[in-house]
Amino acid sequence: MHTPSGLSLPVVPAAFAPVLPSRYEREPAPGAGIRIKSDTLPGLESVSPVDEGSVWLHDALLGPHSADIVRYLSLARSTGGPVLDLGSGAGRLAVPFARHGFAVEAVDRDASALERLEGWARRIGPQVAGLVVTHRADLTELRLEGSYRLALLAGAMVTAVPPAHRPELLREVASHLEAGGALALDYTAHQLPGLIAEPRRTWAFQVPRFDGIDEWVVARQVFDLPSMSERITYYAARTGKVSTERVVLTTDKWIVDPERLATELHSAGLHIEGRRRHRIDDRTESVLLVCRTDD
Repeated sequence: MHTPSGLSLPVVPAAFAPVLPSRYEREPAPGAGIRIKSDTLPGLESVSPVDEGSVWLHDALLGPHSADIVRYLSLARSTGGPVLDLGSGAGRLAVPFARHGFAVEAVDRDASALERLEGWARRIGPQVAGLVVTHRADLTELRLEGSYRLALLAGAMVTAVPPAHRPELLREVASHLEAGGALALDYTAHQLPGLIAEPRRTWAFQVPRFDGIDEWVVARQVFDLPSMSERITYYAARTGKVSTERVVLTTDKWIVDPERLATELHSAGLHIEGRRRHRIDDRTESVLLVCRTDD
């Protein structure tokens, strides 16, 4: 369902009017029409929830990526551990890996996310908690001490790393992979003609919640080709029994140039062993790369 173009956000179909906000601190500019809920939504893959109220939205946006757990676990069974989970967040991959018996080092810059990861692991039991080590660090300043059989940049995490810092990060990870070890990463690939034709996209969707709160979101996705960057702003309305809370969340990403990324991987001493593509829409696909050390 796609409404006519030229609408000003947050104008939405009448059925959503009771729960979508009528004004925000910053009113979105006129632009493309509003699409209603697709299978894959613009994501917060590269950031942690800013507060407890945003956890539900964060989980909804990570939902389309949930199938990657099976793929990454399958890869881990072939490489063995230890596993390095870069940009782990609250443990979407790290905790399931530990439950399957893999030692995991989880790295994230957000302390509260790592606390949720540790709490989740403890609730499962000491055997799982004992396999998880957390490390608070920004990926642009990452310094590793251990060695790993598998490193993960999952959930499009590589798009959160500024291109100027990406070569150094890849070299750091590659230098700590054991012989025959692997780096697996995924990212969203965009067709440039599509971005030129439609640099702004707008989505409206409901967040699945089970705490008595109704939450609707309008997401505005804006691409800037000169800087090869992307900004997504979420205008959320959370309605309880007596009041409605309006929240604005923003995340910035980088558009990945596949050829440049391949060159950076090669320079870091990694070769692309496997590539898996999954079509998202007519101009976007998800790409999963498995890279091996040259040793």
